[in-house]
Formats: sequence, C-alpha cells, structure tokens
Amino acid sequence: MIKPLADRVLVEPKEAETKTAGGLYIPDTAKEKPQQGTVLAAGPGKKDEPMEVKVGDVVLYGKYSGTEITVDGKNYLIMKQSDILATL
Repeated sequence: MIKPLADRVLVEPKEAETKTAGGLYIPDTAKEKPQQGTVLAAGPGKKDEPMEVKVGDVVLYGKYSGTEITVDGKNYLIMKQSDILATL
C-alpha cells in the first residue's frame, strides 16, 4: 500500500457521473473530472501543521489538484492537505 509523507494524502476519486438527472448518457469526452473522493491514507503532518483529515473522510478538492497515479489498475490522487477544500 502507498504511505504518503509529511502533509500529503492519498485520495480515491469518486467515479464521474455517466448519466444526467434527465436520464441522458454522458460520453467519455464530455465527462467532468471528479472533485470529490475518499481519503485512503494520510501522512503524519508537519511540526507546525497537524493533519486535519483522516482515513475514511470524504473530501472536496480543486479540479486540477494533486498528482494522478495508477497502482494495480486503479487510479488515485496524491495531494497536499492544503489542496483539500472541505470535508463532507
């Protein structure tokens, strides 16, 4: 498993919507990048900045936040805690 360092977190992004509220299917080229995900792992934080998120938190983050990685065919994001906008 991946263990983030310092103030970084590992997030599993929520799947993009495939259908609109009206029932229309959205093609892959028109899907929006998800901005919500679940924290799978969190680093220990920094001396002057403790971690505010924990494993299992559902978080909102900026559209272009973090670095995308693929491990065993699954997509994840590694981002700094400061890239997280809110927890749900």
